[in-house]
Amino acid sequence: MALRPTLDFLKTEAGGGAALVAAAALALMLANSPWSADYTALVQHEFSISIGSFSETLTVQAWVKDGLMAVFFFVVGLEIKQEVLKGELSSPRKLALPVIAAIGGMVGPALVYLAINLGVGAGAGGAPQGWPIGSATDIAFALAALALVGRNLPESLRLFLLALAIADDLGAVGLIAALYHQQIHYGPLLGAGAALGGLILLSQWNEAPFLLRMVGFLTLGAFTLKSGVNTSLAGVAAALTVPIGARGRAPEPVLKRFMDSLHPYVAYGILPLFAFTAAGVSFAGLSWRMISSPATLGIMAALFLGKQAGVLGASWLSIRTGLARRPTGSTWLELYGVALLCGIGFTMSLFIGALAFADGGETAHTQLVVGIGAGSLLSAAAGVAVLGFAGRRRRALRER
Repeated sequence: MALRPTLDFLKTEAGGGAALVAAAALALMLANSPWSADYTALVQHEFSISIGSFSETLTVQAWVKDGLMAVFFFVVGLEIKQEVLKGELSSPRKLALPVIAAIGGMVGPALVYLAINLGVGAGAGGAPQGWPIGSATDIAFALAALALVGRNLPESLRLFLLALAIADDLGAVGLIAALYHQQIHYGPLLGAGAALGGLILLSQWNEAPFLLRMVGFLTLGAFTLKSGVNTSLAGVAAALTVPIGARGRAPEPVLKRFMDSLHPYVAYGILPLFAFTAAGVSFAGLSWRMISSPATLGIMAALFLGKQAGVLGASWLSIRTGLARRPTGSTWLELYGVALLCGIGFTMSLFIGALAFADGGETAHTQLVVGIGAGSLLSAAAGVAVLGFAGRRRRALRER
């Protein structure tokens, strides 16, 4: 069945949501316990990796963000390629609604955030540089929330949410490429270009050994890390070189094999580890002034208000003008519930926020986590409530 790979992917992501919640909760608990100093020492502990001429020293937190998260973006790139070539984004009719909704879901949060932060003024505590934080949806969290109440809802809603989340993740990667990079070192950048060129040539050889591809991926990542360009771009670029066809007589395409192999490690290992290292903030010095700061309120409002308004508004406009069709068998109330779930921005929002407020110190990090946590929880609770009501109403109508 054509939808089987996508449905299997949904199950993996929905299960991974629980691991994310547990990891974030553990980080918060440790950061506000007698072991808070030990937790901080762990995530800020520096260690070096040296392989041949490559040598780099970073903290545990930085290695997870700049190293392991590149694997997450590699999987995102695989998903994008799969959906564009053979999935929910493979035709103009399928592509229209999730892409237009994703654009609205990026514009809406940005406008809400900027209205709050520019309205106050940068000199009075506004932080306009944080406007991209609400641009992406956390696929694992959103699908986990939908799984709680989705039994009586049409499958088209899940596929719409998946396609939309992948589309706005692609937009978020574009923002990262355009906005966030360190001082560029052109020698390593040329090395990254050469490694990418090698992977492109390798993509013409479906039977290439997996070990050879992995060496190419690691080489690209190492050069990118040294160049100052964000390693998330290396992950996506490497994914786009993976062949869509099968390897030899194997029935499974190379791209799908990579996806299936890496999903458990990403969903139950890398993303929870990132949540564990990024979400642990101490509330000991938390004040009302910090909670009510333009940055915190802007992030919260961007995720909870801007995201739902942007996704639902863009969806309504595209459907009313005939550019797209509503997901098969769905109602506007159910579509609104999905729009609410799109405000769960946890993992990607934390990643982008860490880049946007890289020089903000502990106060900025606390505001970031509080704003993202509150906005994501509000979006999840409201989305689950709306979709739960819609599901019960659908079941009652069916029983009559």
